[in-house]
Amino acid sequence: MQPIEPAAFEAIVEESLDEVPEELMAMLDNVVFLVEDEPAADDPDLLGVYDGVPLTERDAGWGLGNLPDRITLFRGPLTRMCEDVKELREEIAVTVVHEIAHHFGIDDDTLHELGWG
Repeated sequence: MQPIEPAAFEAIVEESLDEVPEELMAMLDNVVFLVEDEPAADDPDLLGVYDGVPLTERDAGWGLGNLPDRITLFRGPLTRMCEDVKELREEIAVTVVHEIAHHFGIDDDTLHELGWG
């Protein structure tokens, strides 16, 4: 796939987020979505990452003064692995669902067992 400009990629991300079930998106608590060009050099193929405190680890005092959890998508690896924009939209949606699962406290092993690895 040809490289995609950042603004065009962000528009595709917005379209892909619309494909994630509304019920799932409504269950998110204090989460923002971000886009970066590339992940850290030690994991160049990383498509996305969840950075935050999973719902299963929050206590009653959580939330006051806490920054939002972040789900970051990486434009470079996502565009390199996809053949076309249709595949890119699908892969972004799968990556978002995978990272949302981490927000709910689901680990990578369980996600792989469920086919979302």
